[in-house]
Amino acid sequence: MPIFPEKLPFFAPAKVNLHLAVKNRRPDGFHDIDSLFLAVNFGDTLYFDAIESKNTLEIAMEGVNPPLPTEKNIISKAVSLFREKTGFSQGLKITVDKRIPMGGGLGGGSSDAATTLLALNKIANSPCHREILLEMATFLGSDVSFFIYQTPAARVTGRGERILPIDAPEMPLVIVSPGFSSDTSTAYKLLDENRISVQPNDDNCEFLKEGIFDEKAYSHFTNDFLSVFPEPQKSVYNEIIAGLKELGAQYANLSGSGSACFGVFADRERARKAADVLREKWGFVRDCCTVK
Repeated sequence: MPIFPEKLPFFAPAKVNLHLAVKNRRPDGFHDIDSLFLAVNFGDTLYFDAIESKNTLEIAMEGVNPPLPTEKNIISKAVSLFREKTGFSQGLKITVDKRIPMGGGLGGGSSDAATTLLALNKIANSPCHREILLEMATFLGSDVSFFIYQTPAARVTGRGERILPIDAPEMPLVIVSPGFSSDTSTAYKLLDENRISVQPNDDNCEFLKEGIFDEKAYSHFTNDFLSVFPEPQKSVYNEIIAGLKELGAQYANLSGSGSACFGVFADRERARKAADVLREKWGFVRDCCTVK
């Protein structure tokens, strides 16, 4: 008998990096970052069904072609890790309504993994407190920890495992994907090749600590990846960012290591109108807001 309702839904939000500074490469191969993450009310939805066979897992990814093999899916890794830590053996079918573009710097895989951990913990009557979930998140990927916190905004440091939640106002956004993906490992390699050493820039620290969101703060924010991409990617990113600003964005930049760009608008109506214009050129455009 199923232990929870059929098609139990869980929302997996996308994120954008309002600011992303990348520090030097660490001895373990990762890079320290100093970033401001915003979770938005656009994302994937994961549906959980119980099936009879113990310890079995079926994953259906709607909107992904070709489909990812189950063993390579980060959701599968999250389920396996949760089973290992808790002994949870219920057979599962997870159906993913995949809306977040893959390779877009919007945290889609990380959000799906975190949402899987949170969902399983709820289904299994909360055997894990947050610290245990965060340990699993760190093992799964650098951005997963942010989504475990379920916070609208956070300053994210270390390799992505240090999370300081910040209160954020509702911020209307427009997200644009150029129609191609960006590989994170390749982006970090380009970053390393284009600079010998990164010196920490503390000019933005007070804004990050205090959770200030205005045009003065935006002038301190950056994305270190934007300048290192070769042509034609760099020109495409700059074209989208310029287009967002021309349409009224108070701030626009690349999210993560690409390939999606975003703009922050003063109100929803301006964001909606900008999105309508941008849809005439770009195939993927979403107007959304930060989560509450």
